[in-house]
Amino acid sequence: MKIKTKLTLWVGLLFAMIALLTVLSAININKLSGDANNILADNYNTIDYCRQMLIALNKDIATPEGHEIFAENLQKQRATITEVGERQLTDKIAADFNRLVQSPEDSALLQIVHKDITDIMLLNMQAIQRKSQITGKTAHDAIWWISGAGTLCFLIAFTLLINLPSSIANPIRELTASIKQIAAKNYSERVHFESHNEFGELATSFNTMAEKLEEYAGSNLARLLMEKKRIETLINKMRDPVIGLDEKGMILFTNDKALKIIGVNKTDLIGKSIVEVAKHNDLIRLLIRDIDQTQQSDNNEKEQPIKIYADDKESYFEKEVIDINIIPTGEKVSQRIGHVIILKNVTPFKEMDFAKTNFIATISHELKTPISSIKMSIQLLENAKTGKLNDDQIQLLESIKEDSHRLLKITGELLDMSQVETGNIQLNVQPCDPTVILQYAIDTTKTQADQKNIHFTVEAAESIPKINMDSEKTAWVLTNFLTNAIRYSPENSDIIISLKRKDQCIRYEVKDFGKGIEPKYQGKVFDRYFQVPGSPKSGTGLGLAISKDFIEAQGGRIGVEGEFGSGSTFFFSFPIKPTRANNSV
Repeated sequence: MKIKTKLTLWVGLLFAMIALLTVLSAININKLSGDANNILADNYNTIDYCRQMLIALNKDIATPEGHEIFAENLQKQRATITEVGERQLTDKIAADFNRLVQSPEDSALLQIVHKDITDIMLLNMQAIQRKSQITGKTAHDAIWWISGAGTLCFLIAFTLLINLPSSIANPIRELTASIKQIAAKNYSERVHFESHNEFGELATSFNTMAEKLEEYAGSNLARLLMEKKRIETLINKMRDPVIGLDEKGMILFTNDKALKIIGVNKTDLIGKSIVEVAKHNDLIRLLIRDIDQTQQSDNNEKEQPIKIYADDKESYFEKEVIDINIIPTGEKVSQRIGHVIILKNVTPFKEMDFAKTNFIATISHELKTPISSIKMSIQLLENAKTGKLNDDQIQLLESIKEDSHRLLKITGELLDMSQVETGNIQLNVQPCDPTVILQYAIDTTKTQADQKNIHFTVEAAESIPKINMDSEKTAWVLTNFLTNAIRYSPENSDIIISLKRKDQCIRYEVKDFGKGIEPKYQGKVFDRYFQVPGSPKSGTGLGLAISKDFIEAQGGRIGVEGEFGSGSTFFFSFPIKPTRANNSV
């Protein structure tokens, strides 16, 4: 019989006996409780009422208060009549009491009523005695039933306690000892269980495994050597430099690409401590810098590419350190067994990025001149001295003006972005009045707002101190916020512009009541070239990205808040403390 079947039968039987014991206990306890309650409710209360009537009869039966007490307890007695003949005695007490009330001086009648009450008390005391005997018998039967069921449960549990642990533990102990022998590479070890249960099947499987391990032990060495050669060849064929380390920092392997850029022989690396090699090699020292901290940290900051002279030119490589973790056989906790350092050659991408930045800057500079010329020509055409224009010409001229303005804005953003990408943001940091910047942005965008009948609500705190910042770039950011708010706000709406002091910072806010931004896009609006899906396509998608770079370059913070469907609040803040002015970042 299977162990599972045996356990199910024995445990099921024990559970059934425990359930039977519980049911028997509950039934008998309930019977005992019912008998006790019957004695209390049916007989004890009657005796108590009779006692109260005797007290009233003996003390002040001649008074109205005595009559009332006697009548009250007599009425309660009528409600607790349970024994045979009790009703007749109660009626007799009532009749004799009524006669006594008419003749309170009749002592013989008093003795009759006294005897009637005593008869009822005697009747109920006899009933109590009889019911107590019944309750005792019920308790005796309950003890026998519960004892029998409990004894049976004990026998079953004792049988399981004696037989079950040994029937399971002994095979497990034998199997564990055999497994230890296998772990010690004694593949000739076998287990022999005569039973045909799960342990018998386990023994068969174990012996089969031991036989296969014994076979494999003699033939796997050559295969392992072949696989080692295969892996070494694959690593050497990789186009990226690769260095492998163990958990102690010893160099396990490297490929030809890595040897070439490091400038050392393979024999000088393999088997050596990378810390010792780093003492005499600047590149190795750079590669292992903060290697453990990098792996342990959870930040996603991307390291700057490493500039290395390779392939007869300056090349750029991105370092990637991969943790090698394994879970040893038979364990649950992961263990680090080493690192793999990979250098990815990003030189072509870096060159294309430089070319893109130079192209953008060149094109932007080249476009600004003809665009400025177009704007000058538009101003001349609008001058009345050049001649009067008809309505169609005025409309065309207005369209040209808007297009040229948009082109000029795009080229300006591209130039700003080229500064950002090259890391040459020119800052003119000096003490500035935040309210002046606020008013400048409002005046700049007032005409745009009036075209859509949008009202500005300004909430400026009092006593805003001067702080160190680049007034031109800060005003550009605030103007960009207002321009976007006007663009995405419905006509005849409001825009709230705030300047407040909060947590030792001054904070600009621009709140609109447009459609708002979905939560999944709020973290992307400051990315370059990103535009919220479904929004009107205008500009380059660089305005907010440039704003972020301008504010953060000054040590400020920028962000967006709001719920989708109820508008957005764009903000940036600067700390209220002296900052060191600089000219570029």
